[in-house]
Amino acid sequence: MKLRHLVLSASAAILAACATSTPYQEASKPGGFDGFSQTLIENNRARVTFGGNSLTERDTVENYLLFRAAELAVERGYDNFTLSERDVEEKTRLQTTGGSFYDPYFGYSFYNPRFGWSPSLRYSRFGGFGRRGFGHGFGGGFGYNDYGFGGRGLGYSGLGYDVREITKYRASAEVIFGRGLKQAGQDNVFNAREVIENLGPTITYPEQ
Repeated sequence: MKLRHLVLSASAAILAACATSTPYQEASKPGGFDGFSQTLIENNRARVTFGGNSLTERDTVENYLLFRAAELAVERGYDNFTLSERDVEEKTRLQTTGGSFYDPYFGYSFYNPRFGWSPSLRYSRFGGFGRRGFGHGFGGGFGYNDYGFGGRGLGYSGLGYDVREITKYRASAEVIFGRGLKQAGQDNVFNAREVIENLGPTITYPEQ
């Protein structure tokens, strides 16, 4: 019972931390999905990344990358910047909510008030087993009843259990800084101060 409370408490803390989109802040580690990071390659060239949590839209991630590149340009005394090798990475995984815990190596474990926690079932995605034997259905999950695990497809009954896809985005680019006015036709060159001025009102900073 204590273990269940610890797991549920930890899950609640994680959900609370992810209840809002990632603000404009420094990432906890280079390339992390919780903010921006940068690596200086040459005096006028840097690798910039911004990663967001599952509540952060792709457009927001890309705009925050542009904003960070503009900030770096101004901080280093440049007027403009160019993005090279620009890319947006999409990371998707399954998240379970309700009465279960997912272990990526061993599969799903379920909690039921009458039976407590079940052991992890390594091949749970192909069906399950309980006191009445193996369930049916391929490539799905479980329904839960008083006799153990079984059922077809992605239906989960009796536990208020849900599985959904969680997607996070991380934008990255090599940023080349430059001086002087942007010339006509230079569509890939950004005026750093104009970017800061125009995107500034859309930036959300961490709560103090």
